[in-house]
Amino acid sequence: MRNTSPRVIRCGAMLVVLALNVVALGQVATWSSPLHYINTSFENASPLHWEIGPDRAVHVYLVYDHERSSPNRANGHWFFEIQAVPGAELTFVLHNFDNVWNGRRGSPLDNRTIGFVSEDARTWRVIRAETTKDNCLRFGVTVRTGSLYVARLEPYRLSDLEALKERIATNPNVEITAIGRTVEGRPLEIIRIGRVEASHRVLLRARAHPWEPGGSWVVQGLIERLLRDDAEARRCLRRYCVYVMPMANKDGVAHGWTRFNRLGADLNRKWDRPPDPKTNPENHALETWLASMGKRGQAPQLMIDLHNDNSGKLHVSRPDIDLEDYLAKMRRLEAMLREHTWFTEGSTTASFRNPGSIGEGLLERFGIDACVLELNANWIAGLDDYPSGQNWELLGAQLCEALYHYFDDNDL
Repeated sequence: MRNTSPRVIRCGAMLVVLALNVVALGQVATWSSPLHYINTSFENASPLHWEIGPDRAVHVYLVYDHERSSPNRANGHWFFEIQAVPGAELTFVLHNFDNVWNGRRGSPLDNRTIGFVSEDARTWRVIRAETTKDNCLRFGVTVRTGSLYVARLEPYRLSDLEALKERIATNPNVEITAIGRTVEGRPLEIIRIGRVEASHRVLLRARAHPWEPGGSWVVQGLIERLLRDDAEARRCLRRYCVYVMPMANKDGVAHGWTRFNRLGADLNRKWDRPPDPKTNPENHALETWLASMGKRGQAPQLMIDLHNDNSGKLHVSRPDIDLEDYLAKMRRLEAMLREHTWFTEGSTTASFRNPGSIGEGLLERFGIDACVLELNANWIAGLDDYPSGQNWELLGAQLCEALYHYFDDNDL
């Protein structure tokens, strides 16, 4: 018996025919893939290439995004629609996770990495995946209805943010202020919840890295909880005011990128100096806003930058300045998170440094008690559950109470 090589016949980008021919005893058996197409024509979809291999698996090659003036490259986001024969069972292998950071190779994958699937791109369920020896991700799916969306995490898109802003825009406790534009001209905003004259102010930023939707879900949960107008929400807003930059890297989110802005800037780096307004207008807009708030005596006293990773820790940096007061406040923040939210992962070690990150930069240059809160992208230990938009919204709602006790004047 002789096996011939499988053939993929293409017309432009369309897959027309794929057949596996096996010659045996004068007969030819032909296998045709039930896959019709992989659609990436919608917002936040991954840039990718794909083909069907001799193993009959669909091999997806994600496209790296790159940092400027650096060898660094990143992949960690996937979001695409499978169009196939209803009931088709397909195996996918995702490639190109050999990331580079500071000249060293790394990977966003580990043996806990999961994915999500949905028939309508709104209601998601978890799928298990296998990390292969050659740093790929392999998983199987059943395309029940002829269409199935596959994503790294439950997506939060620009349209979701616009819907949130529309829901809250007329609330008397809300002010939405334009602060600048992205590289591609998308508007950037700060959403204020509460009174300008509140004695305590906190700033939260989400989505500096496009693949990390957890922060977007958290700030949505926090905003909607504070606007519920019940006794607890009113009590919180008497004590503090919240400023939110809900989506720092809008261009990257729209295009389905992983880490950098459209000109290769990492929005969680180079905060030890003023950002370049041409290559990094997103950080320039935020820094300009922070400077103006400082001039009015209304600078945030606490800043939390929300991210996703594989550990879920509170990142407390230690630049070369007097840190006694700052570290005491970070211990207090961690204690309040543990007591009033599902957060359990703890903080980074006493030797942790992350030069140029927003945590170090705002502390050194603006005197703001700033930190990075990573949200575990694989598992929520405090809930014994997988991460989901609903679970991250719950953290945002719980954060309202944690901030109330953090800003307790009797203890500060």
